[in-house]
Amino acid sequence: MLRIMLVAAGLALTPVAAFAHSCPVLMGEIDAALPDAELSSEDAAKVAELRAWGEELHGAGDRDGSMAALEEAKALLGL
Repeated sequence: MLRIMLVAAGLALTPVAAFAHSCPVLMGEIDAALPDAELSSEDAAKVAELRAWGEELHGAGDRDGSMAALEEAKALLGL
């Protein structure tokens, strides 16, 4: 019975772990949306800056910081 409960708990948490840090996916969404976005030049520059910062943080291993920067860029894009 304990084994079944542990397996069930493990399976329940698997999707959360799979999507916890999807920085490259967010970068792709931003890259796809930015060319067609109707933004002011200041907002477009801010999105590009946040996207670059997110990639830099991702490369440095700061996944939480990267996700925060990329989510802010997505919010500016209206995604």
